[in-house]
Amino acid sequence: MGKHIPGNPTVIVANLPGAGGNILANNLYAVAPKDGTYMGITFPSVIIDPLLSENHRGYDPTKFNYLGNANPEVLVCMLRQDAPVKKLEDILTTELIIGATAPGSTTADFPAIAKGLLGAKFRIVTGYQGSREVTLAIEKGEVQGICGLGWSTVRVQYPELLGGKMFARVFAQEDLNGHAQLNAAGVPMMLSLARTAADKQALTMFYAQNAFSRPFILPPGVPADRVAAMRDIFMKTIADPELQAEAAKMKIDAEPTSGEELQRVIAAMYATPRDVVERVRKAMGR
Repeated sequence: MGKHIPGNPTVIVANLPGAGGNILANNLYAVAPKDGTYMGITFPSVIIDPLLSENHRGYDPTKFNYLGNANPEVLVCMLRQDAPVKKLEDILTTELIIGATAPGSTTADFPAIAKGLLGAKFRIVTGYQGSREVTLAIEKGEVQGICGLGWSTVRVQYPELLGGKMFARVFAQEDLNGHAQLNAAGVPMMLSLARTAADKQALTMFYAQNAFSRPFILPPGVPADRVAAMRDIFMKTIADPELQAEAAKMKIDAEPTSGEELQRVIAAMYATPRDVVERVRKAMGR
């Protein structure tokens, strides 16, 4: 990014861990300098949780300035080959043991939504340290699957997964549009199990967060001209041939969403009717 900013400043990466990204979000919101020199990248849950939390205090995600999103993510359910389901509809009648990390993570929230909204017979076992630990548990037969896992991660870790030669299979896409590679392979959409317009509306709101899987954020209060300049710099950075070559070498996508579009998506999410939000909250057990 530094080479696209006038003066070619050094960009320093500093981790600010804790509370699932909320420490970073609160710092960005209330403490960070508001001149465009301080930005954050965090989890989608940091942006959506205030909408779904009854007593959330602190930052308002609609007031952040969004530079853009590095790549939209399609999340998937991955099951053992010997899991006792053949087609997607079978999850409504057959119990599956689904491994997850901590409550509030995508690996816990996405199967919870399928269970609470659609009636999936998931028994969700939380407490794994990370998604890799869950996939290892699938290999060992401790659990039968994982949901809320990014396809970009899965295809790097298990490049032969779609070939049907591995211990597991991609069983469903948890997304509004799906990934071109998975659509071509015929992997079904969890959204297809929605039985009513209310179910579909609630899932549409929840899955909208995939559009900001890797959001770059400026604090509130940054002058509009500085926000516009940094948004332009962000898009030029992602399009940089050097970055694209590195992404290709790592076998990851770098297909950005502009800050203006991201701002619209998040504003629309926060304008969701309260009854729909409550339906999602209830499905998640909040």
